Amino acid sequence: MNKLPQITFAFWVMKICATTLGETAGDLFSKTLGLGYALSSMILIGFFLITLVAQLLSNVYHPVLYWLVILATSTAGTTMSDYMDRTLELGYATGTAILLGGLTVVFVFWRLTAGSLDVTRIRTRRVEMFYWIAILFSNTLGTALGDFLADNSGLGFAGGAALIGGLLAVLVTVALTTKISRVLLFWLAFVLTRPFGATLGDVLTRGSAEGGLNFGTLGSSAVLAAILALFIIGTTIRHKKESAAPVAG
Repeated sequence: MNKLPQITFAFWVMKICATTLGETAGDLFSKTLGLGYALSSMILIGFFLITLVAQLLSNVYHPVLYWLVILATSTAGTTMSDYMDRTLELGYATGTAILLGGLTVVFVFWRLTAGSLDVTRIRTRRVEMFYWIAILFSNTLGTALGDFLADNSGLGFAGGAALIGGLLAVLVTVALTTKISRVLLFWLAFVLTRPFGATLGDVLTRGSAEGGLNFGTLGSSAVLAAILALFIIGTTIRHKKESAAPVAG
């Protein structure tokens, strides 16, 4: 099976866009529409399960389907994290610790099952299931971590985004200048892009009194959805051209 995208610059741009959209869309459901964290989480987990089943049943890579699942994990992760941290009153630090522990357990079982966490070597649906569970945990963890940085650390939304952006820049530098495991760097970047998207989403939606740009959840979600859709269309066209191209013998 070859059902996952190549890890390129475009992949990371789309990942950040999808995670930022997940933050604004999650807030749109739970806050703007007034559904609350619990009901929003149930609706969005249902959407995630529908897209996940479709992805698992597919035998080839479909860009639209793949990014729908990514978006579903990001949106559901936003409301689930907020439910844990706010409704259950666990707090951002405790919620982050619990989710980090859960992600670690997923990685351990995945490593014991497949022998590697390399996302370029996923060949069975069982291993692919570990991949998507890890993504769901990482996106939920990223929301809690982003909120912790924005609210508890004193950095604010813009400061939290700047800190995570700096850490991502360090990872890029390390990837370009060292031979450190690309698998490790991938998962570190994957986890960090979520709080970057979460804090960036808060910067877009929150009012000026909170350090935001006051674009609102609906306006921000619409713009981000349009940008992500354009990237997905471009990726789909390129994938079809590559699939149709004759293989050199």
